[in-house]
Amino acid sequence: MNPTMQAALAAHRFGLGEADLAVVGADAQGWLLAQTGPAEPQRGTGLVSGAQGLARQAEVLAAQRQATAASAAMPDMGGMAAGGQAAATAPVDPLRLIAQADVRARLATAVASRQPFNERLALFWANHFTVSLAKGGTRGAVGAFEREAIRPHIGGRFVDLLRAATRHGAMLRYLDNDRSAGPDSAVVRRQARRAADTGMPGARVTGLNENLARELLELHTLGAAGGGMAYGGWGGYTQADVTALAAVLTGWRVPPPALLADPGAASVQFDPAWHQPGPKTVLGQRHAEGPDALEAVLQQLASHPSTARFISSKLARHLVADEPPPALVARLAASFLQSGGDLPTLYRSLVLAPEAWAPQLAKLKSPEEFVLGSARLLQLGDGLVQRQPDGGIGQLGQRLLGAPSPAGWPDRADEWLGPDAVWKRVEWATRLADRLGGQVDARALAARSLGPLLSTQTARQIDRAADGRQALALLLLSPELQRR
Repeated sequence: MNPTMQAALAAHRFGLGEADLAVVGADAQGWLLAQTGPAEPQRGTGLVSGAQGLARQAEVLAAQRQATAASAAMPDMGGMAAGGQAAATAPVDPLRLIAQADVRARLATAVASRQPFNERLALFWANHFTVSLAKGGTRGAVGAFEREAIRPHIGGRFVDLLRAATRHGAMLRYLDNDRSAGPDSAVVRRQARRAADTGMPGARVTGLNENLARELLELHTLGAAGGGMAYGGWGGYTQADVTALAAVLTGWRVPPPALLADPGAASVQFDPAWHQPGPKTVLGQRHAEGPDALEAVLQQLASHPSTARFISSKLARHLVADEPPPALVARLAASFLQSGGDLPTLYRSLVLAPEAWAPQLAKLKSPEEFVLGSARLLQLGDGLVQRQPDGGIGQLGQRLLGAPSPAGWPDRADEWLGPDAVWKRVEWATRLADRLGGQVDARALAARSLGPLLSTQTARQIDRAADGRQALALLLLSPELQRR
């Protein structure tokens, strides 16, 4: 493959798009590999830490409870507050402001990054370890989770990334481990005694919750039990393993609001009163009670062959094809295991794989990838988020930081190819072209940014456009920019 084609694939398949392939240079693989490491700090204002976001969440919840209690105690005054004054306008939701700042920072960083391959990897891992705004209890900390648990660890060992994601307050809150108590824990026994003495149920403790344990096995490490047989199979755990892991996870909780408010506070603590006493057996290995058991289980999962195959298949699916070649997945998994889960080694194996450089554009860009690629192509910088915090991505069907389930956003073309989804892309591209088409030479831009990826048919359509706006719209909607 000639260096110009490699540069085009490096820019658009591995990266997030470039306005000029000269940025890549003659050594496309070297350009990519030089980027791997911890993700750069996000650019933005109004960003809070995970502890601060969860503390703000607690403040908002307390204020809502007080308002509800006051409203219930107040006589009906026809919409008038006490003293005959009209009810004040509802205050701005501080959690909404935090979420908007998080979204702006995510996009502004990706648009301006000079390490677009590393930025793509950060987005991949943030989706793999999904924490979502779709659950109200996490709204203050979703962006902080990405900044604290994901971005610093994408250039290290998988076990360190796994640990940081699992032991972050946003993940514990999102998958309900914050309220998970061992059936024989001190807090459950205390509640039972109180109920027996007073006849009242006491504080609400729901018992053992398996959500985090199940997703830790199925989505974060081993994969679905019995799945992926084309690549040698993965999974290999039972319901007993899920329950045992849930018991290991008991006690890992978000600290009380008073502790979260301290400067430099962590978003997580181990509370022995909630921990299930006694040993637990996960995947055939016995673990003593206490906080150290979780580290032992995470090490066990990170080094498991099923984890190597599952992670390798997801990374290959993201960057190569919806159905990645089994031989490629097997080589990546071997690299993962031999290196002890060293992620830069895994990335290197993928970048050097011949299958990753097929000239056919096999992957359809998600709405976020499409908008980011367009913004980088047009060098919009912070202008992308000036009109809307999410650059209009939500209108295309992908709510940033708000995946609909712990499985994250889909990574297959058929999930993004519905007629309505395609039409929304046309509308978005047309609006952008109407604004900027008169300032851009789409013909020259297509040649600089796509190089040999630009087909004769697309070049002809752009050349025959009625004006600059139509030419830019045709470029943005071309197969070469919709796929990678």
